[in-house]
Amino acid sequence: MTDIALDRPIILADYLAAPERLAKIIAGLDDATLGRSLTADTWTIRQIVHHIVDGDDLWSLGIKAAMGNSDGVFTLQWYWDVPQTTWAEQWRYANRDAQPALDLFRANRHYMAQLLEAIPEAWGSAITIRWTGHEDERASVAEMVESQTRHASGHIKELEAILSCEVQAP
Repeated sequence: MTDIALDRPIILADYLAAPERLAKIIAGLDDATLGRSLTADTWTIRQIVHHIVDGDDLWSLGIKAAMGNSDGVFTLQWYWDVPQTTWAEQWRYANRDAQPALDLFRANRHYMAQLLEAIPEAWGSAITIRWTGHEDERASVAEMVESQTRHASGHIKELEAILSCEVQAP
């Protein structure tokens, strides 16, 4: 993670807005549209939704770990050792209903925001992240929240791009 100047109220507002932005984008989409992608070898709308939510769910553990034990080490080694496409296949992203994922995303973001608001000093807490094949590095709660905010936002823009095209997945 990088040292970045963070504006907590803006980041938290964007963090909390992502579930509604995502829900609005996919509201009313039929099964065929949820199966659209930019190209035949990229993820579909449905797969991207599940990816956003699973990543958010996993990183909430890192945020909680940093808030509770700054001397600890956080790793998702079990997850990082497997390619993202494999997780998408194993967790059946292409076939699962997106609504439960949206519900989890909304609930998780509200829960984490409440936790961050209850413990404002925790934004500066940090934990050591053990990355696969890289040097360990420290990441603050603020950096992890900001990273997850950017992650969701980037994929939401990707969904908008898919919907603006007439490209259909095979």
